[in-house]
Amino acid sequence: MENLNVLTDDMLVDRYLKGDNKAFDELLARYQSKLFSYIFFIVRSQEVAEDLFQETFVKAIVTLQQGRYTATGKFGGWLTRIAHNLIIDLFRQERNENTVSNDETEVDLLNDADLCDDNIEMQMVTEQTLCDVRRLLDALPDNQREVVYMRFYQELSFKEIAEITGVSINTALGRMRYALLNMRRMAEEKHIALEVY
Repeated sequence: MENLNVLTDDMLVDRYLKGDNKAFDELLARYQSKLFSYIFFIVRSQEVAEDLFQETFVKAIVTLQQGRYTATGKFGGWLTRIAHNLIIDLFRQERNENTVSNDETEVDLLNDADLCDDNIEMQMVTEQTLCDVRRLLDALPDNQREVVYMRFYQELSFKEIAEITGVSINTALGRMRYALLNMRRMAEEKHIALEVY
């Protein structure tokens, strides 16, 4: 039995197009967590995120089967771009200041226990800091919040961010700069000390 996880994304795409559905299953396994986290972070609704996640992969499958995908070694970025466009379409349809409620979920992407040290005091400080950062992120305009998330939580380069969001690298850098300035200003106004340990 062949180990598909050693193949590149483009090799898996090629195998999928030749009828190997397990190759696509491997691609799905590689990107489902990261892609779903990205979508959920933006839309803040489990149900909407699940719908957009499925729609992203359906659109990817259709595009692949129509032969419109060009192998570039950036399959993950291509998927994120599809999701980004679907999210933009959703926000345009809603026409209510681009907000989606996350009232029905308890998930907080930034309060991850893996980020805390064993020391209870450090854990409490870290949790409070992450909560404060989340509040600051939530107060940012959508395009700034998205760039911060992609850069720090998905660890994408500014070139990748620019490609996914359809803007120039300078625009992506500018959004990050303004996001950091806005977060610093809001932290000062709210007397939040964002300590780094």
